[in-house]
Amino acid sequence: MFEDDQSDDSPQILVVDDEKVIRDILSDFLSMEGFLVRSVEDGVQAVKELQRRTYNLVITDLKMPNMGGLELLEEVRRRKLDVLVVIMTGFGTVETAIAAMKKGAYDYILKPFKVEEVIHIVERGLARQRIEQENTQLRELLGLYRISEAVGSSLDLDDILDMIMEVTLKESGADVATLHMDTTGGTIFGETLRADISREAGAEDVGDLDHETIMGYFEQQRPLLAHGAKVRAFFTRPPQSGRLASFTAIPLRVRDRIFGMLNAYSFTRGKRFNEGSRKLLSVLGARAAISIDNASLLRGLRRANDDLLAANTDLKENFLQTIQGFVSALEENDRYTSGHSERVAVYTQLIASGLGQTEDEVELAVQSGLLHDIGKIGIHYEKLNKPGKLTREEIDMFRQHPEKGKKILEPIPFMAELIPGTYCHHEHWDGSGYPQGLAGKDIPLLGRMIAVGDTYDAMTSDRAYRRALPHQAAVDELQACSGTQFDAELVEIFLRKIEIYRDDRLAEGKDIPR
Repeated sequence: MFEDDQSDDSPQILVVDDEKVIRDILSDFLSMEGFLVRSVEDGVQAVKELQRRTYNLVITDLKMPNMGGLELLEEVRRRKLDVLVVIMTGFGTVETAIAAMKKGAYDYILKPFKVEEVIHIVERGLARQRIEQENTQLRELLGLYRISEAVGSSLDLDDILDMIMEVTLKESGADVATLHMDTTGGTIFGETLRADISREAGAEDVGDLDHETIMGYFEQQRPLLAHGAKVRAFFTRPPQSGRLASFTAIPLRVRDRIFGMLNAYSFTRGKRFNEGSRKLLSVLGARAAISIDNASLLRGLRRANDDLLAANTDLKENFLQTIQGFVSALEENDRYTSGHSERVAVYTQLIASGLGQTEDEVELAVQSGLLHDIGKIGIHYEKLNKPGKLTREEIDMFRQHPEKGKKILEPIPFMAELIPGTYCHHEHWDGSGYPQGLAGKDIPLLGRMIAVGDTYDAMTSDRAYRRALPHQAAVDELQACSGTQFDAELVEIFLRKIEIYRDDRLAEGKDIPR
């Protein structure tokens, strides 16, 4: 007797033998060991059963009417079914069983058999299968990381969402994928933003999800993966077709806030997602969440700028608030850079005032310091914040942020004056910097000022690969690089002003770099 719903996560075993007593013995003992066992009486029925459900292992007699074990093995290979086959045979046909192993059978069992030997062969085979699946999943994971890099490199929200849906269908083998996001600030899954269907699936009704139950899983960090009848627990209205075989849902989470979810549906009988599939989608979901958040921030910033232009009221104050909010959101993703842009803005202000610049010029220097690293919105901190040295690939990725920052600011008229600081703060006085290799006073003044403040703060702040350097060590390094990496005049001004700044903060009882 067969069940229609595969609701048990236990390994699935199919016993094929024309002798009922053999089928019953194996079914009883293997079931007692915790396996889900079904049995049929010949190879023809076995092929039909393998088409209906997914099995881990088949134990088949060698000689049976209609279709024997060798023919069944050939059908398994021809159909490319991912299942181990164990041949049962008598002593007189051992050579045939060995020949079957050469054709792809995993092992053979001699009749009359001992039940414990059968169980040992089954457990060994399932262990091997798990290792092979883990290796396959690892290869898939590496491929998915490469795909997620493409997702993470885009700042266009629509492009990101389209890529996420395409990759979800491809990597999970799902028939339908949906993505829900909070786009209104109201209920968390207020809008189905995307729904993609594979060509093979056709039109499918996906029902109505039970958001409260799903959120309970997400908030408890519980994996959500269900098959057969168990999927109904996650729907207030199940799919009308009534044949949803498997379902998994992944939270989209940024800064401990869940703002949406990614779902995969299988309507194909016998096709269910495994834990490996769920983990692969979790990797994609984590990268997608950051990319969606970054793109949404950028879209919000541009929309805010458009609104300010249209309204033409209090532009300056609102603009500064927009800058500050955007920088704070950017740095919240990385504990090592938290507060970095604000400190660089302060140090740039010290240099600008030391140069005797006008009030407007000093304010521009502050704004440039605040946004100098805005291009890092397209850089993946998890790759850069590591104890060891960066690889060549990681260095190249990091060095893209001035160019990315320039591209972000260019479409926004209010921010055009900030581009020199964002684009040129890694140029060196001697021409050895990047991205353009400018030298001397060809480097815009904003870029030269920010370079000094940026380097000082980097040295006097904790990083994943080292503790913060003492103030004096940072001073010595700036002096050593004066006239090569940095504008010597600006270094002299900064070192004079930073001592006054430190003394003032100490007098006020505030923290300073040690």
